[in-house]
Amino acid sequence: MPLPPDPIADAPGPDLTAEIVIVGGGFAGLSCALELGGSDVDVLLIDARNHNLFQPLLYQVATAALSPADISEPIRRTLGRHRNLRVLLGRVTGADPVARELQLADGRRVGYGQLVLAAGSDYNYFGHDEWRAHAPGLKTVHEARLIRQRLLLAFEKAEHLPDPDARRDLLTTVIVGGGPTGVEMAGAVAELGRFLINRDFRGLFPDDLRILLVEAGPRILAGFPENLSSYAADELHEDNVEIWTDSAVETVGDGFVTIGGKRIAAGCVIWAAGVKAVPVAGWLGAEAGKGGRLPVGPDLGVTGYPGVWAIGDAALALDKEGAPLPPLAQVARQQGQHLGHALRRQARGGPAPGPFHFRNRGNTAVIGRGAAVFDFGRWQMKGAIAWYLWALVHVWLLVNFEKRLLVSVQWAMRYATRQRSARLIDETADPAVPATTDPKEAEARKAKGTGRFG
Repeated sequence: MPLPPDPIADAPGPDLTAEIVIVGGGFAGLSCALELGGSDVDVLLIDARNHNLFQPLLYQVATAALSPADISEPIRRTLGRHRNLRVLLGRVTGADPVARELQLADGRRVGYGQLVLAAGSDYNYFGHDEWRAHAPGLKTVHEARLIRQRLLLAFEKAEHLPDPDARRDLLTTVIVGGGPTGVEMAGAVAELGRFLINRDFRGLFPDDLRILLVEAGPRILAGFPENLSSYAADELHEDNVEIWTDSAVETVGDGFVTIGGKRIAAGCVIWAAGVKAVPVAGWLGAEAGKGGRLPVGPDLGVTGYPGVWAIGDAALALDKEGAPLPPLAQVARQQGQHLGHALRRQARGGPAPGPFHFRNRGNTAVIGRGAAVFDFGRWQMKGAIAWYLWALVHVWLLVNFEKRLLVSVQWAMRYATRQRSARLIDETADPAVPATTDPKEAEARKAKGTGRFG
């Protein structure tokens, strides 16, 4: 008599398996994979996009200083020299830590021996995700190109508007968030605007340009010492950037923001007001910490989940004083290198991964042409020297020599000529975007010739 079927034994296995699966191809995930490269460990890296992206320079794509290809590279090329590293294009939607499997959006399942969660972070719209369409952030190439599109189209349309108020509305850029990304974006937009008005657009005037940097806290660059924050504010004021502190955004619509009950028309709104982790805690059924990050122990392991590690922006790791490590590229890179080296050693019969110790290389933000700030903890740097050091560090962090050389040459040319080489507008884009979500107001402004794009 045949035995009845065993539902567990007869269940289909995962579509793919690997000894170590890494989710995320950013700083943390790539650093971990590269440390494991050339070993005897079978490693599979999963990412929803096929390229790595140097996000600290994404604002330069948005302001037409660099092209997307200058700061990105296919993941397969980055890892291709190591035969033990495989790449899978897919979006993870869940995990089964008991079965040691991941679920992908297309229905596939991936089995793992050990799991490294390096899925990164996304912008936090604080419960108003509908604002994203009107105020993109700077996390993807698509968002950077969308911002560039809106900035450049605003100049094209504003030049032919006879009404100075309409021109000023179109050439108003509102940047929400006064952290490093917001400050860098404000300075870059100011530089782009001056160049376009002085060199290319005969019908526009400097007074038509308005840049508003909005910060909910008492000062910009709150993570830096107050003297560096003040220096940054002074430099931005010289570039005619308006800084509104203690000002929270109440509403973001199509072509406008509302702050303190005041409605401000804008040709471009950019979101830089904080991040939250990709919901990796929800994949495991674990409780998320601050910012949605997954709490980890000193060894970067997720407590209660053997063989699961979290690094980068997705991990809530603590420093030696017990404070959360910031979601910075240097933290992610060091964590990835530490964990990758430790897992490689463990695979050779060595000890389990030991505690991670962060080595602070300094926190930096660029303000504009020839101006930046650097905070090394015990001492600080600002001005032109800090700007040169910022450029050196960011070039060095690019993925390979080719990118470093390409960006260095483009920066040198831009510094000498002030030209922006990536001022491209997609001819298929529809410029006829209404200035407001209120149909009656949109129709009235259209009749007056004061809509968002004319």
